[in-house]
Amino acid sequence: MDDYKPWGMVTNTFLMLMHLSQLAGFVVPGAGLVLPIVMWATNKDQSPEVDRHGKNILNWMISLTIYSIVSCILIIIFVGFLALLALMILDLIFVILAAVKANEGELWPYPLSIKFFKVE
Repeated sequence: MDDYKPWGMVTNTFLMLMHLSQLAGFVVPGAGLVLPIVMWATNKDQSPEVDRHGKNILNWMISLTIYSIVSCILIIIFVGFLALLALMILDLIFVILAAVKANEGELWPYPLSIKFFKVE
């Protein structure tokens, strides 16, 4: 692990909070999208670990957005309600698992995540 301390924190703690920041959207609409992007963008050039985790998070957020749009369309046939509920539960579980792994120094790829950005 590098000696860089993003936002004055130990890198693993910052990475954990970067994953958990996605849950801010449950409290403040839009915060779960903006906060992890800001955390990644302000530190990605100084730390390869932050860059890897940030790309991993972006891949999941974009994938989740696509799945949510498809689920909204499927509301017409009532399947969309169940799909949206499942996505919300999966998002909560996946974010917590990724945060725990990040705190342990590991990169946990989100299942069902489409690879838009290459995570090296």
